[in-house]
Amino acid sequence: MMARKIALYTLALAAVLGVFALYTRPDFLLTLADQIWACF
Repeated sequence: MMARKIALYTLALAAVLGVFALYTRPDFLLTLADQIWACF
């Protein structure tokens, strides 16, 4: 049970750090903004 909780927290932390790493790249932000703008 404890190992499952630690694995879940580790996975959540990796996901948060991955998203943060993407937001530090300006080209990713520009691509994301273009894709969102294309929806309208």
